[in-house]
Amino acid sequence: MCTVTYLPVNEREFILTSNRDEDASRAPALPIMEYQINNRSVFFPKDQQANGTWIAYDVKGYTLCLLNGAFQPHIRKEAYRKSRGLMLLDFYNFCEPEDFATQYDFTDIEPFTLIMAYSCFDTDNVILYELQWDEHKATLIKHDSTHPLIWSSVTLYTPEVIQARNNWFNDWLEKHTTYTKDDILFFHHFAGAGTTENDLVINRGNKKTVSICCINKHLSHTEIIYEDILNKKFYKNKIINC
Repeated sequence: MCTVTYLPVNEREFILTSNRDEDASRAPALPIMEYQINNRSVFFPKDQQANGTWIAYDVKGYTLCLLNGAFQPHIRKEAYRKSRGLMLLDFYNFCEPEDFATQYDFTDIEPFTLIMAYSCFDTDNVILYELQWDEHKATLIKHDSTHPLIWSSVTLYTPEVIQARNNWFNDWLEKHTTYTKDDILFFHHFAGAGTTENDLVINRGNKKTVSICCINKHLSHTEIIYEDILNKKFYKNKIINC
C-alpha cells in the first residue's frame, strides 16, 4: 500500500502493481480469495487485523489500490472511526468514482490516496482515477490512462526519495517498449540505489515490504500474482471476467 505502478498494455488492458510496506509484527494478510460485496465478486488479500485490504479487483471492471497519506505527511491520531482498508471495500457499494467521492462519509478516516482503474468490454479505454482524502476534502482527478504512472506514500518517503523513485521508474520505462508482469515485478523487487531504507523493497527493522501484488488486467480474464515476501509464499489467481 506504499508503492504503486500503473502500466498501460493497450487501450483497455493494464498492469497495476503494489508493494505493501507494513510493521513486520503485523499478522500476514490472508491469500487472495473471492468475496461478495453488493452482489459483486471481489478478489483481494484480507488484512487479518482490520478485515479490510489495500488492493482489490472486481470482475465487473474496477481495480482499486490504496496508499497511506494524501498530499503531504500528517500527524496520526490514536484512533479513527473506520480503517482505510474497510473504506476501500465500501467503494463497491457505489456505481462510479464520482458517486463515491461525493456521497461517501470520509469523516474521521486517516488520509489516503486511492487509485481506481476501470476497464470492461463496453469501454473504449481504461478509465483511471485518483482520489485523495486529507481529513478535510476529497479530491478526485482523472488521469490519462495511456501514460505509465508511479505513486509512493508521502507518509514513508520524503519528496527527495519520491523523486528518486520516479527517476528509477522513468529509467526502467526507457528500457521497455512493451510491458509484462514479469518485467514490472522485477522492478518492484529490485529497483533502487542499494539502500534498504528507500529501495522499492525496504527493510527499516520494524517497517518492511511485506508483500507485492500484481494485477494483470486482460479483457477476457485477469491474472493476480500475490507474493508474501516475509513468509516466502507465492500465490497466483486467474479470474474469468464478466
